[in-house]
Amino acid sequence: MPVSNWLNWFKQRSMVVRKVVTVEARQLFRLDNEVLAFRFTATMSDRASAAPRERLSDHGRLKLWLHAAGFGVPDVSPAELQDALDLREAIYRAGLAVTVTQRPDPGDAAILNGAAAAGQPRPALENGLAVWHLSEEAPVPDALGVLAANAIHVLGGPDRGRIKACEGPGCAGLFLDTSRGANRRWCSMNTCGNRVKKARLANK
Repeated sequence: MPVSNWLNWFKQRSMVVRKVVTVEARQLFRLDNEVLAFRFTATMSDRASAAPRERLSDHGRLKLWLHAAGFGVPDVSPAELQDALDLREAIYRAGLAVTVTQRPDPGDAAILNGAAAAGQPRPALENGLAVWHLSEEAPVPDALGVLAANAIHVLGGPDRGRIKACEGPGCAGLFLDTSRGANRRWCSMNTCGNRVKKARLANK
């Protein structure tokens, strides 16, 4: 098949997706985590508080988050929403285990491995930017496969000893401490870090 015909076929069989970060997405989600998989786990916020907040309360919100993350899926089914929530919680539990130098539970590892294997996304470099091609047949499993693969890379990679849980009040969000002294305490200085500093100033 000529190259030009192959490219046309490929474009017809896949969807090119790029980040679409709307005002609504910025208001609903924490999008500042450097690790994609941990940004996903942050869709359940205030995990260590008395009332954790579920931000993926319906399939529309998952679609919105996926668009903001660079996965422009056309729609999300109820079953796909549940698969996403199951994957998210498996990533979080596995991450917490790593923060205390324990191995992730085999069941959680199986969920990550299964999602990573099921997805068929294709990375591409277009106009100097990295994008994902998702299949028309299963775009949501493809996107979840990318999230699972990212989690596997971080949780099992050489920097896994730098994975931490945020010490901000009620947070416990996962993050990768890339500071030179490995002394970072908060998932984000702009949110949890500022809250702690403001609380200290108020108590003086």
